[in-house]
Amino acid sequence: MQDQYFVVFFQTKYASLAEVGEQAPDDLGAHIARSKQWHEDGKLLMAGAFLDRPEEPVSTMAVLGSREDAEEYAAGDPFVVNGTATSSEIRPWANIFAA
Repeated sequence: MQDQYFVVFFQTKYASLAEVGEQAPDDLGAHIARSKQWHEDGKLLMAGAFLDRPEEPVSTMAVLGSREDAEEYAAGDPFVVNGTATSSEIRPWANIFAA
């Protein structure tokens, strides 16, 4: 078990998950398909949208095993490529269970 992972945070311009599906169904479909492939390839450990702040734009996170994978995942995400991610950030994250 590794002691460090890398978390990618995205914030989008969309007010809700429903709005994402209505206004960007192709980007959403491509994002999900790409994420599933990365997960099957063992690079993407988990990913998803935050649900606890409906008053804020939709934000998501993804957990990857290396900085290189995190950077590639973030740069190639359809929401980033198409300019609908308003911000992205990669942060190292310590795994307390590796000690």
